[in-house]
Amino acid sequence: MTDKRGDLMKRQLRGNMLIAQSGGPSMVINRSLVGAVIEAKKHKEIQRIYGALNGIKGILEENFIDLRKETKAVLQAVAGTPSSALGTVRKKATHENCLKILEVLKKYNVRYFFYIGGNDTADNAHIISEEAKKTGFEVRCFHIPKTIDNDLRENDHTPGFGSAARFVALGVMGDNLDNRALPGVKIDVIMGRNAGFLTAASALARVYPDDGPHLIYLPERPFSMTQFVDDVLSVYKKLGRCVVAVSEGISDENGTPIVTKFIKEVDSHGNVQLSGSGALGDLLATEVRTKAQISRVRADTFGYLQRSFPAVISATDAKEAWQVGVEAVRCALRMERGSIVIRRKPTKKYQVYFECVPLKRVAKGTAKMPVKFINKPGNDVTKLFLDYAKPLVGNLPVIGRFKGVGIK
Repeated sequence: MTDKRGDLMKRQLRGNMLIAQSGGPSMVINRSLVGAVIEAKKHKEIQRIYGALNGIKGILEENFIDLRKETKAVLQAVAGTPSSALGTVRKKATHENCLKILEVLKKYNVRYFFYIGGNDTADNAHIISEEAKKTGFEVRCFHIPKTIDNDLRENDHTPGFGSAARFVALGVMGDNLDNRALPGVKIDVIMGRNAGFLTAASALARVYPDDGPHLIYLPERPFSMTQFVDDVLSVYKKLGRCVVAVSEGISDENGTPIVTKFIKEVDSHGNVQLSGSGALGDLLATEVRTKAQISRVRADTFGYLQRSFPAVISATDAKEAWQVGVEAVRCALRMERGSIVIRRKPTKKYQVYFECVPLKRVAKGTAKMPVKFINKPGNDVTKLFLDYAKPLVGNLPVIGRFKGVGIK
């Protein structure tokens, strides 16, 4: 007897393709989009290629563009452009939404659906896939990974992180140079709700032993305001200055984000809005200024600058972002549904490979920084993290310094 699932995976499925983007933009999300589109054009099973504007919102409104008609030159230009070319959305699919989406997919004979985004996006793709299965409508739903937070489960790292991490490293490198010239305390608040990967990347800014960031605080460890002030004062007394990198999602011992004392806004997935405000930086700066009695204390919130900044794209990130789009199409031609993940090979030289895993293994939950990447006091990262992150970010600028030989 032949296995029905095996038959499905081997059988060619002809129909149209629909692709959309969701969640926060990134510097390389369009590479995944274009990689998928160009690969799809190679396969006769995939006929028309639709792009939904603003994620599932565009699907519900049947707001599509025909991507098959776009020229190769246009596609290549879009691929090299940061942010989400199709527009994006933060919207959780309800049961009613899914039923309407399925009707739209049937109407346009969409048999291949690709959704690019993070864990909430994977969850939406999973919900749509399950509802389609219940109705007997055959559509192959695939999640293509994207998140600058680097918090997708199953993945060694995710497209978008390398470029955002490069931006963070460069930004903090510049801040360190500024702070060294005009000493004081500088606090940089960096994106990262539950995972501290992006903030940890600031450690790559260090070139000389006394370079900042001198302190790094991540959401994986409980944050103590008292200890924070003591840490800053200790560095300041030693060096006469201090540069701090802190994740926006730092929380107290009860797991309550520090910034929620000031911000109550939530998105459609129930997540507290942590970005887009300088409240946390202002709070930390005030605490240091008043309790450590340091007069020159400044704070910046990198916020959305980390997502779509041109000209600092990581070459590794760009290459892998393209490939996950390609792999999604290839997997969809032989499988029902899934999420593309990036695995790192256990070799000395940096190498990766790609796999397809069930959607439910990536949906909803998030990954966090491994314990081995964080130092015991919880205010810095380890060499293991630096080794992990360096190939994702790429080479950084050479920083010069006088040797300091005095003249008598």
